[in-house]
Order: sequence, then structure tokens, then C-alpha cells
Amino acid sequence: MILKIVNKSSNPLPKYESEQAAGMDLRCNISEPITLQPMERCLIPTGLFIQMPVGYEAQIRPRSGLALKRGLTVLNTPGTVDSDYRGEVGVILINLSGEPQTIEPGERVCQMVIARHEHAEVEQVEVLDETERGAGGFGHSGRK
Repeated sequence: MILKIVNKSSNPLPKYESEQAAGMDLRCNISEPITLQPMERCLIPTGLFIQMPVGYEAQIRPRSGLALKRGLTVLNTPGTVDSDYRGEVGVILINLSGEPQTIEPGERVCQMVIARHEHAEVEQVEVLDETERGAGGFGHSGRK
């Protein structure tokens, strides 16, 4: 599939950082550093506008290194960019650490995974088929 990108930033186009990477890192498009206080969130622009074929979405996900080392993560994980959206891709970052975190211009702030999806036909029914699991959820299978 082809992902068309308009890049209105001075950053390079997103790319896969390794041969088998699932996601491409996205960089912030800011002219000055932004400091997020603990528990503060902010919409970070990327300067990217994308177009995918129908049946695909772009999922915006945290970068594991930022989350582990600095407590920065994507608030609505995964964020979805629909194939009919033509606005700028933005990233809602939140600082979950106990100290201020500064985001520098051009810093890689998230990753974008392109995924296929289906549209379901919705059918209302009175009863669902029985399964062995049934309604068990939220830890029903134990800890080990």
C-alpha cells in the first residue's frame, strides 16, 4: 500500500528505523521547546498530513523509550487517523512522570503503525452464542 504524505515541517519524512519495525517514528513540528509539567498534556503538531487507501488506518502509539525513561506517553493510545481525515496529524502527549519533561524541536515523540481494518455489519439479536469463557473478564483467568 502507498501512504501519501504532505510534509509541512523541516523534519524528514517518517521511516521505519529497522527492517522489521511495525511503526514509523513521528517527529514534533515545534519551533521552540515545550515543557510538560507532571500530569500535563498537550497536543503536539507533526506538520504531517496523510492519505491512505480506504480500509486502512494510522495508529498513533507511544515510543517505549520515552515512556520508560521519561514518563511521556500518548494519552489516547492508540490514536486513530482515519483514511478520510486530511488535517494535520497531532499527538496528545502526557507527562506521567513526577518531574517536568521538555520536548525539543524535531524530537521523535510517537510511532505510527498502518493497519488494515474492516467495517462490520451490525445485527441486533436477543441472545449471543454460549462459550466456555462466557462473561468472564478482567482477570478471570488468574495471575499465573
